[in-house]
Amino acid sequence: MIGVLEMGFAIFTMKIPFIMRYPLFIILLSLVSIQISTAQISCCSNKEMASVSFKAFAEDVKFVAGHIPPIPLDFQPKVGKMVSLKTEDGKEAAVFEVKSGKSEGKVILVFHEWWGLNDYIKREAEQLHFETGATVLALDLYDKQVTVDPEVAGKLMQSLKEERVRNIIKAALDYGGKSSRYQMIGWCMGGGWSLQAALMAGSRNYGCVVYYGMPEKDTAKLSTLEAPVLGIYAKNDAWISPAVVTQFQADMKSAGKSLTVYNYDADHAFANPSNPKFDKVAAGNAHTKALDFIKKNFEEKLRPAPAPEK
Repeated sequence: MIGVLEMGFAIFTMKIPFIMRYPLFIILLSLVSIQISTAQISCCSNKEMASVSFKAFAEDVKFVAGHIPPIPLDFQPKVGKMVSLKTEDGKEAAVFEVKSGKSEGKVILVFHEWWGLNDYIKREAEQLHFETGATVLALDLYDKQVTVDPEVAGKLMQSLKEERVRNIIKAALDYGGKSSRYQMIGWCMGGGWSLQAALMAGSRNYGCVVYYGMPEKDTAKLSTLEAPVLGIYAKNDAWISPAVVTQFQADMKSAGKSLTVYNYDADHAFANPSNPKFDKVAAGNAHTKALDFIKKNFEEKLRPAPAPEK
């Protein structure tokens, strides 16, 4: 903005006739308008869709550079397997499913980071199953695309279609059954989608864990939440910053909904073991809190199944 203002001063001090300066001034006003519009698309300046806000980070050079390619992992599932679910748009959704005969009625939907449904997320899904006994469905929002390249990850995240992702979530909710308790968990990009899935699940939602994900900013939407939210954030996160978290707390309070927040003295993506900035102590503490939260919510009495849509 300062550069544009300096340009404006230069125009009015140029020794040329006013009739020539006027068109230049009009162009200047246009540039100012564009810069103001761009500024208003920041992550916390308006109530645009949370998924749209997070997508904008893919254009932030520092955000992309801050996501160092994950350390290779060769994960061999003990129980989990890939399955395909039919979606309303006539396509299929790829899902990593982890379940056993005793996990009926408890379902956890897992949402991956911007890398895609990689072995780290699959390993986390299997661990959650063993720790909670629930059926765990790790959703592939990228339709079988996975990368270790930050530039490609940014493009994949930006290419996500809101309607497609919601069709995938709906397919998972239908697959788990209407008589199941659902909880959601996600990291980074997936943290934001975890909250959106909780909103979509309605009365079937029993809890939602958001790891440094973009919050929903529409208090009218937040007021429809049927279960508590656990937010896990990093004090040194330059994107889902303390200011964004504080606003989320205010919005949840305004909506009359339960939100518990833990802020760690760590960086964005601190809980990801593939991240060179992985904080083992903070990640372990956060995982314990998330696990206790999930287990407690599954103890809640099953609510009546929602009425069929007319």
